[in-house]
Amino acid sequence: MSSRRESGVLPCVMSVSEMATTTEPAPGMLATEARPVEGRVPEATPPFPVRTTLMGTVGSVLLLIGALGAGGILIRDPIMGTGPLSWIRYGHGQILANGVLYAGFGLVVWAWVRLGRYMLAGRIGSRAILVASACWMAPLLISPPLFTRDVFSYLGQGAQLLHGLDPYAHGPAELEILPNIVQNVHPVWQTTPAPYGPLFLLVAKGVVALTGDNVIAGVIVVRLVLLLGLGAMVWSLPRLVRHLGGKLPITLWLAVASPMTVIHLFGGPHNDAMMLGFLSTGVLAVLERKHALSIALVTVAMLIKPTAAVALPFVVWVWTNHLPGDNRIRNFLRAGGISCVIFCAVFVVGTWVSLGSFNLGWVTGLKAPQLVTNWLNPATGIGQMIYTLVHLVINVPESPFVTVARLLSWLTLAVFFARQWWKSRYGGNEAIFRLAMTLLATAVLAPPTLPWYLTWGFVIASAFPWRRRHLAVVVGVSVFLIMAYYPTGQQALYDWWFVVLTLLLGVYAAASLLRPDPLGLIAAWRKQTVPDFVSAPPSPAKR
Repeated sequence: MSSRRESGVLPCVMSVSEMATTTEPAPGMLATEARPVEGRVPEATPPFPVRTTLMGTVGSVLLLIGALGAGGILIRDPIMGTGPLSWIRYGHGQILANGVLYAGFGLVVWAWVRLGRYMLAGRIGSRAILVASACWMAPLLISPPLFTRDVFSYLGQGAQLLHGLDPYAHGPAELEILPNIVQNVHPVWQTTPAPYGPLFLLVAKGVVALTGDNVIAGVIVVRLVLLLGLGAMVWSLPRLVRHLGGKLPITLWLAVASPMTVIHLFGGPHNDAMMLGFLSTGVLAVLERKHALSIALVTVAMLIKPTAAVALPFVVWVWTNHLPGDNRIRNFLRAGGISCVIFCAVFVVGTWVSLGSFNLGWVTGLKAPQLVTNWLNPATGIGQMIYTLVHLVINVPESPFVTVARLLSWLTLAVFFARQWWKSRYGGNEAIFRLAMTLLATAVLAPPTLPWYLTWGFVIASAFPWRRRHLAVVVGVSVFLIMAYYPTGQQALYDWWFVVLTLLLGVYAAASLLRPDPLGLIAAWRKQTVPDFVSAPPSPAKR
């Protein structure tokens, strides 16, 4: 790829010529992205941040405890529902549980930001970030769902498939057995067809076949299955970094240690984690010239969550540019034709194995999530704002305004997709970057926009080089996206005082990455004598 095209991709991505000549960090560039300064001898074994890891782990334990009363609790909880601690689910007890839960959330974010500062200073490596991430996720394995109830829908749809009902034609309410699962599905999704790919429904069916009507066990097993997707991400990201020019500690801090992954994807839990495992390995495969495998893996990702299909046209461009010869049209037709054959084969076989027939009901099931309306989706917010202004004058329904705004948003997304795809025609890293941006645009422009949807493109984008100020923006956005919903899974976007508080906390967390304690709120704590590292951090370089 020419340096001209590379430098035009993203402000936070350095051009090829910049990366080849830089010895000191460019203004605003991460110190870890430059070559070592002459005279500085890097430490062979980076120290380990014990206290920061412990802080995040304590935060996760508090999340677990608080979720027992304030998270996605069961309608009839066999553990907390009638026991001596049942008070935590009602009245002042639930208020206390919310306080404990948000305190835990604060500690996890604080620990993540501290870990980021150590990373930017070059004091820790990838191993410390992975160990910290594992410690933060471990308590959440047995936690009630956090900030969502989607996992109960997964189990309900898996139960439908297990007992011979078509999840794409009926909602879980049609299921007359397994009452514990059915009654915990959110009312909105009780009569709604499944919007997920058939392969994920097969996974959900297997979970229900193993755990039966035991919802608690079902949630835990779903998380264990999603660990396979997270494991695939952790395996592929170091290899993606080598291709895309990023720095591994930064990538792992963004994509694995982030509260978006720890709390949303794993603590949720959400099947996006499984989809991202196949998507990231598929992108890696095409960069390593394993083109057929790449198409197959991305198609499998689509059979889990259909939005992964957005990546396929970009992968074809990369394949096209790997083929020998100067006839680009012939190469494109060849790569595209073989890709279509592989896609159709994997799609048909995957659908047939999962459902026992070639059922395309999930295509119409994609309409179900559009029942969610809130201003986190910009088009919905614009439609609601215009409706509010018009409603001050005349009495009109809201739906036409939202519908028209969403239609315009779909058209905008179509134009954006076509433009990004065409600009990817030279393949290489630019095509992968534009793939990631298109996935992000899909999450934002296609209704609905749910917080964890932004991980679709973000995991791939994390393998590119990043500037410090952009990392701070990610911190602020992550805090806002998690707090956009209450721990129960109900949206908090119209509680305006809560939204203002959330935005302020997000700005403070972002500023804290660039400057510890930006408001001087905890200056006295800097005098602590307990070290955060097992071994002493590296001493300043001597000139």
